[in-house]
Amino acid sequence: MLTTWLRALWTGALAIVLTAVTGGIWTALLVANLKSSPAIPWSAAAMAAIGYGLWRWLGGKGWPSRTRDARRALLRAEPLQAGAFFTMLFAGILGLVALAGLWIVLMETVHMPGNRLPDFRAYPVWTVAAVLITAAAVGAVFEEAGFRGYFQGTLERVLPGWTAILVTALLMAPEHAVTQGFVWPAMLFYLLVDLMLGTSARLAKSILPGTAIHALGLLMFFAVIWPNDATRPFVPRDGAGIWFWIHVAQAVLFGTACIAAFARFGRTRSLA
Repeated sequence: MLTTWLRALWTGALAIVLTAVTGGIWTALLVANLKSSPAIPWSAAAMAAIGYGLWRWLGGKGWPSRTRDARRALLRAEPLQAGAFFTMLFAGILGLVALAGLWIVLMETVHMPGNRLPDFRAYPVWTVAAVLITAAAVGAVFEEAGFRGYFQGTLERVLPGWTAILVTALLMAPEHAVTQGFVWPAMLFYLLVDLMLGTSARLAKSILPGTAIHALGLLMFFAVIWPNDATRPFVPRDGAGIWFWIHVAQAVLFGTACIAAFARFGRTRSLA
């Protein structure tokens, strides 16, 4: 038991360092790329090579043979049958639609700093596409590997599954607050995001569906949701129009459908 708790401590620390380092490397590459040769998105290729090597290392590549299997187990990146994978992906997409509606509702009812994305209008479309896809992949792959793979997987050995999911989500909260600020709507939103992704890892016993969901979600928010935050109406001042209520319904209906899909998958897995 003590050994497992010590492993939980170092995997939690690893998850924090892993996301900070990979995010820092990607930012440095991107800044250098946009300053030197913005028409050639070489930073995306460089980050893909670095990320691939790091992913293999997290999965046991380069470790002594006696620890290779342990690292692979910690990563929790075992492939699923196609039916199970796409069922979890579908449930996650329902959750993403609900969360998009929730974010818009929160932005329109409570003052939030939001996400200030760089102005990409001066860059070629292929560079912007490569940057957004790479940013989404980096954020998704290494958060899932570190937090939902190494850390949550270790916690699940000593805590009830749903408690492990909550503890993992709370550990991630300060990282979200660095960019979003310590404001309750943003913290609530990211808590729900992390609970959904933690549930995916818990039910699937693999981080692969959650990684795909996470990357799709980041790409959707980077490209569609966050760029429009500055122009959204503020309901306490401007009143609630029809689109506000559509987004409320979107959050409630798709959120309910997501929960039902996860619950059904969980029951199916427990009966298998």
